[in-house]
Amino acid sequence: MTDAAGALKQAMTSIEGAIGAALVDYNSGMALATLDGPGGLDLNVAAAGNTDVVRAKMRTMDMLGLQDGIEDILITLTSQYHLIRPLTGRTGKGLFLYLALDKARANLAMARHQLTRIEADLEV
Repeated sequence: MTDAAGALKQAMTSIEGAIGAALVDYNSGMALATLDGPGGLDLNVAAAGNTDVVRAKMRTMDMLGLQDGIEDILITLTSQYHLIRPLTGRTGKGLFLYLALDKARANLAMARHQLTRIEADLEV
């Protein structure tokens, strides 16, 4: 099992093109842990903003009566990918992993796969 700091370090070092990572509480919008790289992102602002994205998607799913869970949310920018992965383990309820990637260097399929593995090892 890996703690939050270890999980973010693993994401930043093992996922090609990673430029920032955070563990976020989407009830409060606060980043519980952050690790930035060469992208210069303000991960606290990203945590708060992406909390709104997660809440909106959950509200929409509720209004549609969908009884499904969110595996991940992908936001594609011109030069970046932003991955949001709500934690599904019993200790991770109300949290999500956020990962920003340099689109030119990242392999999106591999990043999603590795983020899934990191989530599985994460102990909050």
